[in-house]
This record gives sequence, structure tokens and C-alpha cells, in this order.
Amino acid sequence: MHRRMVILAEGRFGPLTSKTANQAIRYIPEQIIGVIDSTQAGKNVQTVIGFGGNIPILASLKEFLNKNPDTLLIGIAPTGGRLPEAWRPIIIDAINNKLNIISGLHTYLSEDKEFVNHARVSGVSLIDLRKVPQEYEVVSKGLWKKRRAKTILTVGSDCNVGKMTASYELHREFLLRGLKSAFVATGQTGILISGKGVCVDSVVGDYIAGSVERAIEEIAQDADYVHVEGQGSLTHQGYSSVTLGMIHGVMPDAMIMVHHPIRVVDDYGLKLDNLSEFIKLHEMIISPFKKSRVVGIALNTVNMKEDEITKAKISIKKSTNLPVGNVLSPEVQILADALLNYFKK
Repeated sequence: MHRRMVILAEGRFGPLTSKTANQAIRYIPEQIIGVIDSTQAGKNVQTVIGFGGNIPILASLKEFLNKNPDTLLIGIAPTGGRLPEAWRPIIIDAINNKLNIISGLHTYLSEDKEFVNHARVSGVSLIDLRKVPQEYEVVSKGLWKKRRAKTILTVGSDCNVGKMTASYELHREFLLRGLKSAFVATGQTGILISGKGVCVDSVVGDYIAGSVERAIEEIAQDADYVHVEGQGSLTHQGYSSVTLGMIHGVMPDAMIMVHHPIRVVDDYGLKLDNLSEFIKLHEMIISPFKKSRVVGIALNTVNMKEDEITKAKISIKKSTNLPVGNVLSPEVQILADALLNYFKK
């Protein structure tokens, strides 16, 4: 699509606090006019998140209107996924200025009477990326038993650790090698970038595995490898259920563990330093059904210095005996090689 988007990230634009905004800037920068965040106004996105170049950050929507935007993107994915109440006037102002609204929140804008009434008058769309089409509300049928394509699932030592980035970058690396690869988005940001998928954390618990299975089957016939974006973390008390459902829906032939070495504990105080145990846990969960292995570690290096990255790589390789690489660098080839070598064996 050829959208002209302004991203709303008021007070929250940063490397780890505006996941949707950051990935839109990374993967579809040609569609981004700028970011709204009055606390960072006057800077560019490169200064704040380390990539994206000269895309400006301004204090209000009004300052962007002369650039003819057609869409306002909600650029955060906060805990619980609810719309910050202070943002309602900004969204209404955007609608009244004839901007479509794209949201990845659990608060469905298309079911909010005030937003709907304003959108009807302005003739614009309210697009809820997390809203699940009814056809995805299905129980798993065990279709993995007859699946020809190899499935690769990213799993994480924590939430918001870079699973979508790892999956998407590995998918792109496979395409560069001339392989028949497909990407399945399972979260709002992946759907925004790829244009399709199902947001599994909005699916009724009984249907999580079935929804992912259906999304895979829709594209698996035309692919040899299917990269599935992971969600949550098996050891995260708040979001582990969606991860378990995804594992049973994907039934991965191989997994990539995504890890951010400078995170000491998760939201609940669980220590994140024992990757070997985390790896064993994931392999054990799927073992009653099939043999699947974590074959590499995708390193999230946000806010890490070069010496910290080097030490982390050495330590993780030693403790796991697995290849380690940053997928946002040529090291993505290391992990792609690990997957393909595993499948050959």
C-alpha cells in the first residue's frame, strides 16, 4: 500500500516502549511521515531508537497536517493493550482531519461509538489489526501430520524481545537464497508489515492452536519453509498461555530462541540467565508429538555496547553449544545456516 502515516507514540517513543512504531519505521519507512511525541519533539527517530534516519518527531498532529498524511498509526503495544484515555482527543482530531486510523490495541476502535460516529462523518476507516476474523476461531485439527513445508517458530526467553524481527529477517534471508519461504504474522505489528495474518493474543484460548494452524495451512502449500512469528514466553506468567497454544498450533520442525542478554529478570522477577533450561523446556513441551530442537540463539542487542555483545555471544555459545547471531546484521546467515543444516540432518 502507499499510505502516508503519522505514528502516535505520545510519551512512549523509545527502543523498547513503542514496538509497533519501531517495526513500522524499520520495515515500511517509505510510508512513515513522522512520529508524535511531545517529550521527544525536535529530534529524529534515528536519535531515539538508533535507526530510521531523519523521520521527524513533532509534538502534535497539527504540525504534520501540511505533509498530507492519510493515516494515523497507534504506535505502542502497552501491557494489557488498552487505549490510553489521554489519546482519545488526538484520535478524534485525526479522524476529523480525514485520517484513517490503524490500531493494534485490544481496545477495538471500530466498536467505539464515538470514534465510529466521527469516522462515518469523515468517511474514513478504523482498522483494528487485533480483531480476529471468525474463520480463525477453530479448534486445531492436527494438520501438521500431513504438512510438507518445514515450520520454524521463534520463541523467547521473555516477552517483547524481538521474535517478530527474528522470524521476518530469517524469512528474508531464505528468500535471498532463492528458497520458497513464507512468513506468518501472529501479532499486530507483523500483520501491519506483511498485510496478513492472525493476532493470536486476541483469539479465544480454545482456538489459539487452531487459528495458527489455519494461518499456516493457507500458505504452506506454496512454500518449503514457513517462518512463524512467536508470541509471549513460556516462562512469563502473564502471557505464557498464548505461547503454549502457538507451539501446539505450529508444531515447529525447528525453533530459534530470541534473547536479550542485559535483561536480568522478567516482569515477575524470574531470572533470565539460564538459557539452557529454557531451551530444554521448549523441546520437552513438543516432545510428546515430535522431535524438534532449538537450533540457534537470535541475540537482541538493543542498548548493548560492543564489549557487552561480544561477552554475551561467548557466554551463550559456551552454555548452550548453539550458534548465536544478531539477525539485524550479516549474522542472520549463521542462524539460517543452522536451520538448513538441521533440516538436512
